[in-house]
Amino acid sequence: MRGILLAGGSGSRLQPITRAVSKQLVPVYDKPMVCYPLSTLLLAGIRDVLVITTPHEQEQFVRLLGDGSSLGISITYAAQRSPDGPAQAFLLGADFVAGETVALVLGDNLLYGPGLGSRLRRFSDVDGAAVFSCRVADPTPYGVVELDDAGRPVALGEKAEPPSSCHAVPGLYFYSDDVVDHARELEPSARGELEITDLNRRYLDEGRLQVEELPRGTAWLDIGTVDAMNDASNFVRAVQQRQGIKIGAPEEVAWRMGFIDDDALRTQGEALRASGYGDYLLDLLGA
Repeated sequence: MRGILLAGGSGSRLQPITRAVSKQLVPVYDKPMVCYPLSTLLLAGIRDVLVITTPHEQEQFVRLLGDGSSLGISITYAAQRSPDGPAQAFLLGADFVAGETVALVLGDNLLYGPGLGSRLRRFSDVDGAAVFSCRVADPTPYGVVELDDAGRPVALGEKAEPPSSCHAVPGLYFYSDDVVDHARELEPSARGELEITDLNRRYLDEGRLQVEELPRGTAWLDIGTVDAMNDASNFVRAVQQRQGIKIGAPEEVAWRMGFIDDDALRTQGEALRASGYGDYLLDLLGA
């Protein structure tokens, strides 16, 4: 499976911060926002990643992430010249997908919970599409999925529509190799975007959409506003300080997944010691 990390867009809800820097490079507590969705892809076992950015901010992502070799993966880049919706990622990444199954993660999503990695890796050979659902108190800002009594999907709603369900769909999606063809058939919505919900509806109509509810205790944070960014930072800080672990550290995830060895982790830990982040990585090795 390949992975696309969508880190484009205008970040309008975070202005004036995003006039100077990409939303996905803004810090969420002790690391850039993009590290959290990247770690999610690594947890899914994905080692071939396409990062989609705006043209003028791509250099900053390259400076942060490089070609992925330090994480034992491959990272390539594509430019989104106008924010035309999440499903546009498959048009921009058509050559990258190249007939493989693919995961799409939005660059402002944080997922954290027990057993998350094994749950994600079950979709590596998905036939159709697979999404998660997460019960939320206020579904208004999100796309939602309606489920029948057996937990099967019966309808999808976009965030511009009145919510018909309290089950929001987090910004992580898995697709079979026909996703590019389906994306090419989409028409822009009333918002002028290629909606991910419209793409998922095609799979629902075909009877090929899987929905799995995230278990209770799993945290999903959509970091789209200043308040949400602050909440996410406080969440990460509270868990890390209380438990002595880090959330969304791609170096640790790559090491635990076997993508890099002890020596590679030690090299990165030594390079980052000044901030304390490196000491954490070295402590993983007992150094």
